[in-house]
Amino acid sequence: MSTPTPRVRMPATAKAGEVIEVKTLISHEMETGQRRDGAGQIVPRKIIKKFTATFNGKEIFSADWASAVSANPYQAFFVKVPETGTFEFSWLDDDGSVYKATQKVTVS
Repeated sequence: MSTPTPRVRMPATAKAGEVIEVKTLISHEMETGQRRDGAGQIVPRKIIKKFTATFNGKEIFSADWASAVSANPYQAFFVKVPETGTFEFSWLDDDGSVYKATQKVTVS
């Protein structure tokens, strides 16, 4: 299994109070724990169970995911940007691993 790779696409600049779209995607196989390998052994479950987005340290969006979420999950949402700051995105895996990405936005 490869290391999950988070990606974020959003504007680098915005006007004060503007609503922007944030698009995220993480490369992750999302193994459900119900499949068997070539030797007949169950492949252990390994899914991302929670996605969280913060802006300047304040949570602005979160989603709880379950085994029905597809591989390489995509999450998009809209947010009003009041000031220049940093978004931090985190994906929490079943095994406790956390994958993070940050993106700055400058407000004019």
